[in-house]
Amino acid sequence: MRELSNIPVLKDRRILLGVTGSIAAYKAAELASALTQAGALVDVLLSQGGLQFVSPLTFQALTARTAYTEADLWGSQAHILHVDLARRADLLLIAPATATTLARLAHGLADTLIGLTALACTCPVAVAPAMDAGMYQNPATQANSEILRQRGVFFAGPAEGRMASGEIGLGRMLEPDQLLGIVRYLLGRGGSLAGRRVVVTAGGTQEPIDPVRAVVNRSSGKQGYALAQVALDRGAEVVLISGASNLDVPFGLTLVEVKTAAEMQQAVLAEAGQSDVLLMAAAVADFRPQASSPHKIKRGASGQILQLEPTEDILAQVAERRKQGGRPKVIVGFAAESQDLLDNARGKLERKGLTLIVANDILAADAGFAVDNNRVTLLDAGGGVQSLPLMSKAQVAEHILDRVEALLG
Repeated sequence: MRELSNIPVLKDRRILLGVTGSIAAYKAAELASALTQAGALVDVLLSQGGLQFVSPLTFQALTARTAYTEADLWGSQAHILHVDLARRADLLLIAPATATTLARLAHGLADTLIGLTALACTCPVAVAPAMDAGMYQNPATQANSEILRQRGVFFAGPAEGRMASGEIGLGRMLEPDQLLGIVRYLLGRGGSLAGRRVVVTAGGTQEPIDPVRAVVNRSSGKQGYALAQVALDRGAEVVLISGASNLDVPFGLTLVEVKTAAEMQQAVLAEAGQSDVLLMAAAVADFRPQASSPHKIKRGASGQILQLEPTEDILAQVAERRKQGGRPKVIVGFAAESQDLLDNARGKLERKGLTLIVANDILAADAGFAVDNNRVTLLDAGGGVQSLPLMSKAQVAEHILDRVEALLG
């Protein structure tokens, strides 16, 4: 898992992490560490089975907080420990959740610390099942899972893959980075953008020359994906329209994959009119080959001349449609420039009828394409200019969404 810094949606949120008796308990240690790095306050509850795989000291070292065991349930604070933990929690996540744990939760058994705490919780509850495929598919486990789903328990997985037994099937616990994304999604519901629909475009387009070659650009999609994640963190319904990218897709959004500028245009026009916000972070090609060969062009004795034609101006079309239907209310464009940054960005802002534009210098060595940092300037339709220092693309996304919220009113 990549190194993390504070994530606003997790900052000072209280998460109860239940760890039960599965070999997948080692993943829970990595998850506890990631949540703590992200700013969450993680209290670990270890079952007797969980203790066989990971010690309380491991979790205490990773979270700098007490890790509770069954022994604490019968200590001097027994009558209030589970109630106090449940009352203060923003989320209870049991990962790994064994077949026994699912059965206990489904039937309301109150004979363990995790079971008692789950009964006392009024916060969202999520489970990450971990067991052999035969155990997960067993009718008893499926019946218990259905009971829990009907009660509103969120099931994070399981995934299909190889088990510790060597068996391959459905029942493997999700990876820590996947669970981190799910925690962000669950804690973000009801956030400042709840009830809003946000469309984000990301990545570069590919305009085919022949079946193996294309006109492409260097966009990695990182800024667009960061915007999509932050919008999710704030509770929005998010549609991500993405060109080619090898980035992990944030949990909880709708992904629309495209390749060419024409496909991007079709997807954006289909989604934008039903949305409150369009964040046009994709690097859409300005030109494409006039003709694409159906067969691979062979190397010849003389060079090839590539004739280009302009692609569709997607933002201009969205702005024109907005005049008729009024949506999206906020349109944010991006200007990646190599010279006259502010003049070119301001011209694009006015020419295309945007609400806000994000300008960045593509020649900067420490920011822009294919790196994790960016240095941008925000220009709005009212003439305002806000220059941001070098920061992570996730932090840039937070600033942009702050402006979007203000513009939404």
